[in-house]
Amino acid sequence: MFDIYVLGQQVLNGVILGSIYGLIAVGYTMVYGIVGMINFAHGDIYMISAYVTAVALAVLMAFGIDSVYLALLLTMVMAVIITGLYGWAVERIAYRPLRGSHRLAPLISAIGVSLVLQNYVQIGQGARTQGIPTLIEGSLSIGQGDSIIQISYTQLLIILVAVASMCLLTLVITRTSLGRDCRATQQDMVMASILGVNINRTIAWVFTIGAMMAAIAGVLVTLNYGTFDFYIGFVTGIKAFTAAVLGGIGSLPGAMLGGVLLGLSESLFSGFINTDYKDVFAFAILVLMLIFRPSGLFGKPEVDKV
Repeated sequence: MFDIYVLGQQVLNGVILGSIYGLIAVGYTMVYGIVGMINFAHGDIYMISAYVTAVALAVLMAFGIDSVYLALLLTMVMAVIITGLYGWAVERIAYRPLRGSHRLAPLISAIGVSLVLQNYVQIGQGARTQGIPTLIEGSLSIGQGDSIIQISYTQLLIILVAVASMCLLTLVITRTSLGRDCRATQQDMVMASILGVNINRTIAWVFTIGAMMAAIAGVLVTLNYGTFDFYIGFVTGIKAFTAAVLGGIGSLPGAMLGGVLLGLSESLFSGFINTDYKDVFAFAILVLMLIFRPSGLFGKPEVDKV
């Protein structure tokens, strides 16, 4: 029997999951939009932020900060800054020296950085699954008895922070000099350089901002699920890449829309068909999109400049 409350719960879960995918997908779409390359180390940048979250919370509690909300705010700031530095380092080490080479070279370099980050965390923190205690308790419910739609305060925080982060990023891209430089570099890197845009600095900022958005997602996911390991960046990163392709890689609104659509599809598939094959379903969407509409929903076909 069809239950509207079950459908509502799965839609809500999909929006929450899609918000996370969208935040991570922004990093893929910004890097591709500027330099035309895929940063396959981006998922592991997200993984780094989960560990930074746990370490930051432990340090803050050790210093006697008892306020949960102050601790979360400081943790978010620390995670964004530290993870942003990782994003900057990836661009500086793995991408900038290879920018003028064949596209295959930076792709292999990014995969190498991904493996380095995974093993670096595995050696430093151990291979076992780690976690943090539940910090925000309680939930909101709609309905009565067994027919309810429930959202925890942590999940509500995910939606609010994701929307606020995307709004802030949109303001940065559309209203600041950095955003103007990014748009100019995306349109024509050579002409932008001639007109005085610092290309190296702009691209470094793009990698850094993408890593910061992934850091926000990492903090939110860690608070929601409480567990993580050194391998979480792989599958989540591929799904976020799928979201970027679905929405149109290179388009910021497309990245968020693609994330929400992928999250909804995965949640509905898990709720009404089979949970075991939800990852297969997500990757099938990627394959179909690449076959039938490689430019995505909001993307535009590439035009060779003559």
